Amino acid sequence: MKRRIRLGGLIVVTVAAALLVPVTTSNALPSVPERIAAGTLKPAYVKVDGGMKRMPFLSGGRTEPLGQGPAGVQAQSGAPDGSRFPVASVGCANRNDGRNVRVNQDCTFRRQAEEDIVADPNNPRNLVAGMNDSLIGWNRTSIDFSVDGGTHWGAISTAPFGYRLNDPNDLLPTKTDPNRHTIKGGPGSLHSYDACSDPYLAADSRGRFFYTCVGFDIAFNDSLAFVVPSRPGAMGSYFDQVPPPEGIQPPYTGREHIVAEDNSAAASYDAPKVAADFFVNSPHRDNVYFTWTVFDFTCGPNHDQYCESPIWGSMSTDHGFTWSTPEKISGSNAGICTMGNVFNPGLDPGACNLDGHSDLTVRPNGELAVTFMSQNTPSQNPQILSLRCNPSGTSTAGTAHLNCGTPQRVADYVTGPSCDFGRGPEQCIPGAFIRAPFETAQRLTVDEHSGVLYDTWYDYRLGEFDVFVTRSTDGGKTWTDPRLVNRDRGMDHYFSAIGIGEQQGTAVAISYYRTGRVAGENNPPPGGFGPDVATQMSDYVLAGGRDLNTPYAFEVLSPTFPPPDGIQAGFNGDYSGIEVDRNGIAHPIWSDTRNRVPDPTFDKVSVDEDVFTTARPIPR
Repeated sequence: MKRRIRLGGLIVVTVAAALLVPVTTSNALPSVPERIAAGTLKPAYVKVDGGMKRMPFLSGGRTEPLGQGPAGVQAQSGAPDGSRFPVASVGCANRNDGRNVRVNQDCTFRRQAEEDIVADPNNPRNLVAGMNDSLIGWNRTSIDFSVDGGTHWGAISTAPFGYRLNDPNDLLPTKTDPNRHTIKGGPGSLHSYDACSDPYLAADSRGRFFYTCVGFDIAFNDSLAFVVPSRPGAMGSYFDQVPPPEGIQPPYTGREHIVAEDNSAAASYDAPKVAADFFVNSPHRDNVYFTWTVFDFTCGPNHDQYCESPIWGSMSTDHGFTWSTPEKISGSNAGICTMGNVFNPGLDPGACNLDGHSDLTVRPNGELAVTFMSQNTPSQNPQILSLRCNPSGTSTAGTAHLNCGTPQRVADYVTGPSCDFGRGPEQCIPGAFIRAPFETAQRLTVDEHSGVLYDTWYDYRLGEFDVFVTRSTDGGKTWTDPRLVNRDRGMDHYFSAIGIGEQQGTAVAISYYRTGRVAGENNPPPGGFGPDVATQMSDYVLAGGRDLNTPYAFEVLSPTFPPPDGIQAGFNGDYSGIEVDRNGIAHPIWSDTRNRVPDPTFDKVSVDEDVFTTARPIPR
């Protein structure tokens, strides 16, 4: 194994049989993941009118590998006889029920969840999907592709950064790349990345696909933001790799496809999102855009607690090879971000910087629209905010900027009941006993012809989790009042995803889960519900209709399925996905637990989490 040591300006590459040792130890405290695992770093709370409000926290895909699942949850009995494991050599065909198509191709009984899907704008039969994948024991994510409209799927690989070693100092501006690809800089751990979470996908006008997830380490403060492309003609069957730092494995430069990298508790990355400008007549055709949340955990008397979590952004004008210097884009608006900065009073009191997941899309005129969740409110409830950005410059010359305007309110968000998964109370779906964080609740899309924006989310304003939609005709400056999507009541509806079809007028497609409610759901115990409420069945549906003519008709896509259990209890991803192709066919994608594990002692679960899809016309 090669190791690089810095001696002044000299770089020495040596060979070692063991894992690489950090050049320096810049972490006086245990790493952020280690503190989460030990329980010394938990979501922060602020006392406001009406009670305590929870601040944004790292996504479930980042915390689940750290052993912070609910204590005392065991695999359930009643699984089939474990004396035989039915195995097929081609895609484990026995794990489909004939109703949907299983996307993940492995034959294990480990979790695949938190999925996204995209289609080639030129070829509706070419789809690519990404998901969190615990095939090797924790999340490495995986990528799958289809060339027949989602009927069959091929597996590519786990996260494409196996050779990358953390080294922020390798990403400072150079003569050939004037961009700074690190927020805090400093020495790296020179450690390879253990895991990746929060996969997301995009496609440009020439059939390139783009894939991202957030890379992190278990024992270090390492964070990696990257986007890898699949070249035109590959049809998503091949993606580039993130290269190692310069000098580790020539001839790689160590900078291709990297948005940013850090080794600091003050820059802990989460929730990456990617979008491409696929409009042929756009002034920024084939530009690629990236947004993500950057957590700062260096506040408090010991400099080890939550400070802020603003949204950052970057762009590439050369198909994802070179990225612009990251910019903080969530901005300030004293009229709507009114809570002030209680964790760091030295910051702008009007900053909208207590943020969760963002989402982004490109309009036909080349504008970039961004939405995100913000807790800069004086009540327990967060709000959804939007940004209108006018990109300029080139990433290769170091002149690229997103030029985002002042954040505007999309809608208020009403939080629901909570459960305790080992980190204190978190918003949840009680009947399935899974986390349902407000941070990931909203998703954004665009009408490709008119440029009208649509945003969907789920919240608890009607005394149950319901799905809502809103629309903006002016690029995100103003939004309509929320409209209720689901026409059925008496269940919890959540993890909504949205796409737009263009046949015979604007058709809105929104997919989401439904779960039965439990007794006393509107009055949870003080510390949140425990795993004993995991008693209700769930399913996944596709709803659709004309524009905002809600509530929409819907079709049930999946069989009913039980809550995840054993070591997979408490988590079925933080979101699901949908794509509507150019022919107006919807391709929803979700994970569920329909498949039983033959022997619950084998992998400490009795029901497996697999990813499924189907192709359906948008309900009318």
